[in-house]
Amino acid sequence: MSKEIVIDKAKAGLSEGSVEQAIVFESGNEMAAYAAHQINYHIMGYYPISPSTEVAQFLDGMKARGQHDIKLIAADGEHGSAGICYGAAAGGGRVFNATSANGFLYMLEQLPVQSGTRMPMVLNLVNRSVSGPLNIHGDHSDLYFALNIGWPILMARDPQVVYDMNIMAIKLAEDPEVRLPVIVSYDGYFTSHQKRRVQVIKDNDQVQKFIGEMPTNFPHALDRDNPVSIGAYMNEPDTINNRYQQSEAMYNAEKVFERITKEYAELTGREYPILDLYKMEDAEVAVFMLNSATEVCKDVVDQLRAKGIKAGVISPNILRPFPQKQIAEALKNVKAITVGDRGDSYGAHGGNMALEVRAALQTYGNHDTKVINRVYGLGGKDFYADDAEKFFQLAIDAVEADKVEVPFDYFGHTPGNPELAPKRRVEPLKKEDLRTGLITVTPNEETGELKVKIPPLRALTKKPKRISSGHGACPGCGIFSGLETFFKGIEGDIVALFHTGCGMIVTTGYPYSSHKQTYIHNLFQNGAATLSGVVEMFHERKRRGEFDALGLSDDFTFVMVTGDGGMDIGMGPAIGTALRNHKMIIVEYDNEGYMNTGSQLSYSTPLGHMTSTSAVGPYQAGKAFHHKDTAQIMAATNISYVFTGSEAFPQDLVKKAAKAQWYANNVGMVYGKILIACPLNWKSNETLGQEIVDAAVNSCFFPLYEVEKGVTKLTYNPEDKKKRIELSDWLKHMGKTKHMLKEENKEMLQEFEREVERRWNQLKAKHESPYL
Repeated sequence: MSKEIVIDKAKAGLSEGSVEQAIVFESGNEMAAYAAHQINYHIMGYYPISPSTEVAQFLDGMKARGQHDIKLIAADGEHGSAGICYGAAAGGGRVFNATSANGFLYMLEQLPVQSGTRMPMVLNLVNRSVSGPLNIHGDHSDLYFALNIGWPILMARDPQVVYDMNIMAIKLAEDPEVRLPVIVSYDGYFTSHQKRRVQVIKDNDQVQKFIGEMPTNFPHALDRDNPVSIGAYMNEPDTINNRYQQSEAMYNAEKVFERITKEYAELTGREYPILDLYKMEDAEVAVFMLNSATEVCKDVVDQLRAKGIKAGVISPNILRPFPQKQIAEALKNVKAITVGDRGDSYGAHGGNMALEVRAALQTYGNHDTKVINRVYGLGGKDFYADDAEKFFQLAIDAVEADKVEVPFDYFGHTPGNPELAPKRRVEPLKKEDLRTGLITVTPNEETGELKVKIPPLRALTKKPKRISSGHGACPGCGIFSGLETFFKGIEGDIVALFHTGCGMIVTTGYPYSSHKQTYIHNLFQNGAATLSGVVEMFHERKRRGEFDALGLSDDFTFVMVTGDGGMDIGMGPAIGTALRNHKMIIVEYDNEGYMNTGSQLSYSTPLGHMTSTSAVGPYQAGKAFHHKDTAQIMAATNISYVFTGSEAFPQDLVKKAAKAQWYANNVGMVYGKILIACPLNWKSNETLGQEIVDAAVNSCFFPLYEVEKGVTKLTYNPEDKKKRIELSDWLKHMGKTKHMLKEENKEMLQEFEREVERRWNQLKAKHESPYL
């Protein structure tokens, strides 16, 4: 966070209030975190997703410096984070979260439960385009899914408003006339990452005095003298009565918000009316916008006014409850308005905001104001002043023509042109090149054990790569060298599904693809389920003889590639896929974090390792709990084959790939885990990747083994080879772990060493006995 500066506000033209304020120069995400630390919430349950991830990162860094007492809980996915928050709210404390886009949709199932049981909290929704296709930039398609979940929604157009709305939001949520969870909505990357000058309340005690003591007169789960049932089953007529009470609370939020903003204005000098109206007093044409694009339109209003055109801008500061009456009043003398929607309500002949503005006019008897609707700015497409001019011109044209020529359309798009369809740049790989015959896997008829024969690795260099060069991976990235080594052991054609992650993002920037064979993408949480559907369709069509009839190949190996924490949020479907035993391979590249969203901790991050959400400082020293042993978890599902591998031991990895293919094609699901280097986030030399993963193996942190039909076998034992090294000899190579070697962190290092030794000895015991 930037250093606070106290200045003469009158000279600077800043707002005056009853409390001392300071100036910081920060982004929207930083201001959400800043407000949260001043409120000092009890719990934040979170999961990383761009562009909201930074909120948790900033809070984690502040926690490491001892600036707040918030318990930050890294969930296994957004659904889990929503559960953490609901449970914490049911426990009677103050709760905070931040998310975006598909993460918001993943938790969506749970959000009406929280509002329906009247459990307050604050959620920052950092608006981002909802997939698919995958896009991480800002529009309002996620916000529009929030309109019907029963949460009041506050709108924040710049970092100053993000700060102010976050402080007011918890007061609104806890008000006895409301008692609902509240969303603060602001634009991803436009507001979340762009820095602005922001006034903040200097004394945290003044913030807490403003929001008040946490209410204690409502039932919660931790009062043993007053046990309650939370979320009871409810039939009619109780359900409709419950909904009616919730509806009344939502409409109460409007008047409570008005009261809170007046109190806040006395405190800070900044007031937020229900509608942010800019030069609407005598406006004849207007534009209705949400959040950051509003400020662009205001500049254009000044230019139009200089030309004698009476233009104005409307933007709500609260979106739920929808300020219907105030909008109708603001538009009573307006001849035409263009409503901008940064998201579509597909098939409804307009975006959500246009539909609601039209409803407001209809409700209050205004049949004269003409409404034009344009969907704009999807996927983060910029909205410039000349775009705003065109929005105003649409309204001006409607006034002059006395009709709206095109009530609804997209703006800034290019209609599809078949002549410009992407053309194939790489010819399909030849089957004879992929099936070399140099690798053989033969089952022993008596024991059932597989005998694998591979040639010298140089003989496999002629085998074409499955992923072409030209992708956007960082220098030294181990994903593709590790995957390609694995793929050297796979003969024939593949269909690959990639989870969201670095491997997916850097290879598929439309309209280009680095994948030479069929590639599918689906979201983190259900990749395994998706590929299992493809697998079963393949076998069913093959059974029906459809491939023969169409002259198509019926020889595929199905591989799901996961990594960047994908086996946290995707663990459930992966286990389900294993239990159903679909004929496919899941291979995890383990880079020990969520690298694609900025190096947050994942459950595969080892104890003590520094990430952007396990910061190092006087009050914490990296990740506080041990890493998840995914291979052992998958072995417990009793699938036929589980393995670990490393490109530092290529012969071992190629052999295991060949085994994996045989089991996947003949028996059922296979799981493999490959340790790969990430120089950027490991803070290591990009030329030392293989050396570092080699050290991880020889320190016994990442043992090389396989579990074949339930029997564990070490495929490399550094003790037998006289190559075992100290754990510190691995850790010293990476900037993310050097703090662990300092004297003040000696106990943490010893705890890490004990756990590595325990897991290693357990594996050796399993190697010695087939019954373990």
